[in-house]
Amino acid sequence: MSFDVDEDILQDFLIEAGEILELLSEQLVQLENDPENRDLLNAIFRGFHTVKGGAGFLSLTELVDTCHGAENVFDTLRNGQRSVSAELMDVILQSLDTINAQFAQVQAREEPIPATPELLQTLTALSRPESEDEAPIAAPAAAEKSTKVEGDGGVDEITEDEFESLLDELHGNKKATAAPAPKPAASDDDITDDEFEALLDEIHGGGKAPQKAQQETPKAPAKPAASGNDKAKGDEISDDEFESLLDDLHGKGKFEAKQPAPAAEQTAAAKAPAPAASSAGKAPAKPTAPAAETTVRVDTKRLDDIMNMVGELVLVRNRLLSLDSKQDIDDEELSKTIANLDVVTGDLQGAVMKTRMQPVKKVFGRFPRVVRDLARTLKKEISLELEGEETDLDKNLVEALADPLVHLVRNAVDHGIETPDVREKNGKPRVGNVKLAASQEGDHILLTITDDGAGMDAEKLKSIAISKGILDEDSAARMSDEEAYNLIFAAGFSTKVEISDVSGRGVGMDVVKTKINQLNGSVKIDSELGRGTILQIKLPLTLAILPTLMVLVAKQTFALPLAQVSEIIGLDQELINTVDGQRTMIVREKAIPLFYLEHWLRRGADRKQRPTVGHVVVVQLGTQQVGFVVDGLIGQEEVVIKPLDRLLQGTPGMAGATITSDGGIALILDTPNLLKHYARR
Repeated sequence: MSFDVDEDILQDFLIEAGEILELLSEQLVQLENDPENRDLLNAIFRGFHTVKGGAGFLSLTELVDTCHGAENVFDTLRNGQRSVSAELMDVILQSLDTINAQFAQVQAREEPIPATPELLQTLTALSRPESEDEAPIAAPAAAEKSTKVEGDGGVDEITEDEFESLLDELHGNKKATAAPAPKPAASDDDITDDEFEALLDEIHGGGKAPQKAQQETPKAPAKPAASGNDKAKGDEISDDEFESLLDDLHGKGKFEAKQPAPAAEQTAAAKAPAPAASSAGKAPAKPTAPAAETTVRVDTKRLDDIMNMVGELVLVRNRLLSLDSKQDIDDEELSKTIANLDVVTGDLQGAVMKTRMQPVKKVFGRFPRVVRDLARTLKKEISLELEGEETDLDKNLVEALADPLVHLVRNAVDHGIETPDVREKNGKPRVGNVKLAASQEGDHILLTITDDGAGMDAEKLKSIAISKGILDEDSAARMSDEEAYNLIFAAGFSTKVEISDVSGRGVGMDVVKTKINQLNGSVKIDSELGRGTILQIKLPLTLAILPTLMVLVAKQTFALPLAQVSEIIGLDQELINTVDGQRTMIVREKAIPLFYLEHWLRRGADRKQRPTVGHVVVVQLGTQQVGFVVDGLIGQEEVVIKPLDRLLQGTPGMAGATITSDGGIALILDTPNLLKHYARR
């Protein structure tokens, strides 16, 4: 392929094909579970066909060949000459993987690597009727050659004679075109006049009578102008109809002609057999005008730029509100203006945030394939249930969540769900259930992964942690069941005895926890032995605007993410003790570690001098609680996160910076990272 094509055309193909390929993965798994679903079968066929057409336009021959092989298989399935089976779906999913790999290479502006000859031969064999499977399979399939395109590598190309012939067919002048242009050589792909008539009937809902009426009209031109300027209104066809007719010229019309029309068209088609004379005086119905485009594609960088400008506006709004509250302004008009700016800024901020939102289905769509493949590998029977797919989430969060959720779902399938025989012995259905749900709760989103598997044994988890040196026996004895469940997020922890390609290396779950913490989220696990496990992930809807608690430490302002703040209490020296060298404070009859932020934030601070007055901000990290001692509280504030300067990038415990309502600069604390480095020191 030459990448000298118009960049806009290439980008349109990448966006459209990317959406189709993403959807195909989910549709193929649905088809395996519902093989009689004709609408789904047709949708998958159209998906492969559309990607093939775009790839052909860009001369991506390797991608065209793979799509063409899969498309031929689905043409055979639509004809009823072959049935859907797990083995067939294995091959189709393998071909989809190859297409995705080729597509990724095109995205990287690299030449796509051709599919393996074995895969193409298998697709060719599957494109033949099932009754012929017992016969020896020839390497090159004649059917595949017959639908190969003519010309320089484009697909669906036709000659001028074929185009003229096609227009004659549309306008009822088939007789005037005595010799249609030659089509690809294989006679198996030719369609008869009757089949073509049936196809037009299907498209136009009983178009035979109008066509005959046109043939009897003396003034009907022998051939319409190729430009289409003089066409009758009733003879106009849409792009989809034209593409369908092009397919017929290249040998894909047989099945289309035989398929039943949709319900609305069947009603019209039922009237088609009426005598020609009865409809001779009627003009063809005027086609409905296409609906106006209601969506527009916008580069995400533009959205980010707009979001940054809105962020600056939010900061100005906060500044004005702060001035209004601190100073007694007698000017009523100025106060009203500030209040109006507050409302407008809030509405604009919400509207811009919505443009960045995407349904969580973008993430959920990959899991039917993940669960299907993993279940076949592990010889388990599993059904996947998806709920709340339309819940909106910030685009950046959607992308960041993909890998952590894959880890968690794979963990539920591998560790949670038992084999069918074991489930049957325990009085459970042979088919296990995994449910993935999403819902919005205020300014947060709640993701839930539920399975009805074996559940987790808290005592077993503790013993494994002790054997791996993650815990000592005293700590394990004091640990609650919920805290024991969270041991699965410890680095190097695994309950698998044998290492496999699926799991057992103790890598993955600790990465999941770290990633969710970086997104200012939290994870909660609840499990019951023998009944199953529920894992909940709570995340902010967006990362662009962050609700924070502004605090003072050594006369400097810092921001703590409000989502992690559990409560704020006064510093009480009588409740403070030292346990194993660690300062702790009794909060609600539980000792929590106490950290003095001034010791960490100020180099050379005397650790022996500890403030006797101040506040303790209790922060919740998973099941753990810690207390940060601060000098003073400023209040809650929505801030816009700004990246740190290059000199400060990578500073431990710092997530970014923001401009406060009084015009100053505050550093935003990265609590999990801060604790890690505090513990090392």
